[in-house]
Amino acid sequence: MRVVSIKTNARFEKRYRKLPRSVKESAKEKERLFREHPFHPSLETHKLNGKDRAVWAFSVNRKYRIKFIFLMDGHVLFLDIGTHDEVYR
Repeated sequence: MRVVSIKTNARFEKRYRKLPRSVKESAKEKERLFREHPFHPSLETHKLNGKDRAVWAFSVNRKYRIKFIFLMDGHVLFLDIGTHDEVYR
């Protein structure tokens, strides 16, 4: 499966702007990999539970995650980016 396009919401954009430069660079690298192979082992892509059971997440690094949903026909919406505690609350 390839990702055709990635859209972002306002929350993702706001939180992304506040990240340290090194995390932004890592996020861009992981996004490139995600576009080609959304379930690559290094991304640790996983489905969430509970109230977020329709939502997925992947790792940017050991500390930061991107929360997203799959839309139709290979389109994805990034919902949030942040630390494990910030994204999963």
